[in-house]
Amino acid sequence: QVQLVESGGGLVQAGGSLRLSCAASGRSFSNYAMGWFRQAPGKEREFVACITGGTNTYYADSVKGRFAISRDNGKNTVYLQMNSLKPEDTAVYYCAARWAYWSAFSNDYAYWGQGTQVTVSS
Repeated sequence: QVQLVESGGGLVQAGGSLRLSCAASGRSFSNYAMGWFRQAPGKEREFVACITGGTNTYYADSVKGRFAISRDNGKNTVYLQMNSLKPEDTAVYYCAARWAYWSAFSNDYAYWGQGTQVTVSS
């Protein structure tokens, strides 16, 4: 069992930055691929980024070059550094965990955090 708790969301102006954190409890954190997803009002949940235990990273095209995912296995924490934020990045951001392999599909992830709101004003 893995429990995930996100933090770091908030209100920021367009062009600004935020850093999200996701703290995980449970064993074998380094064996999990960790993903970030987001869901805007009236839209489906979408993939943002993923990092494997081996620190390979994957990004949605919409955030490439602006967002960076990283992890600290010693602290059981994954981060999402978000730069050059745009109003269309406004959403609830969720952290998720999947055993071993990365995926861009939310159905492949077994564990989810409660989400943190990110609002980007124009």
